[in-house]
Amino acid sequence: MYVKSRMSANPFAIKADASLMDVIELMHEKGLKRVPVVGPDGVHVVGIVTEVDIQKVAPNKASTLSIFEINYYLGKTKVSKAMTKDVTTITPDALLEDASVLMRANRVSALLVVDEDDRLAGIITESDIFDAFLDLMGFRDAGSRITIEALNAPGVLADVTALFKAYNFNISHIAVYGGSSEKCNVVIRFNALNTEKLEQELEKAGYRIVHLLKSEVA
Repeated sequence: MYVKSRMSANPFAIKADASLMDVIELMHEKGLKRVPVVGPDGVHVVGIVTEVDIQKVAPNKASTLSIFEINYYLGKTKVSKAMTKDVTTITPDALLEDASVLMRANRVSALLVVDEDDRLAGIITESDIFDAFLDLMGFRDAGSRITIEALNAPGVLADVTALFKAYNFNISHIAVYGGSSEKCNVVIRFNALNTEKLEQELEKAGYRIVHLLKSEVA
């Protein structure tokens, strides 16, 4: 799965020479926590500004300034003063796994998506990654999800899926967890709710059922 399939394309952005008041109003109006910052041409990324960035440069609650003075300050101070310039970016054709690794390595909750010329193409957040994981595992689909413990050996997956085929159950999602350990957990999402006979066959074949989840409504 690629970044371009999960990113928010053509996100709201603001120019670096705009005022803090402008970006605060944009965040409030659109319900944003972060806004890409672009240069004078309106397309090339030069930074990102977040609520936290603004709080760092804006007068705090203990300030003796009046509301008029605070608004005047926010109206005169440029976004470039608050934004993070060393912004982490990724390309639309990168894998979601690459985006996840970058987020973890840089301890950020979002990445700006840019093309080969650093022009803004989108933004992808942790929430987008989480939603992709849920869809990848079919968590919101109708049917059953069964987790079984199996030997981590060649041919095991073929043997397991053959049991599903025997009952004409269609497997929509599958994942294997275990790395290099002797045993692994195989998670299978399929399109049926009547799983009793399948459970019996799996156990008869030596597979331990770790967990079973049934969802009647998609």
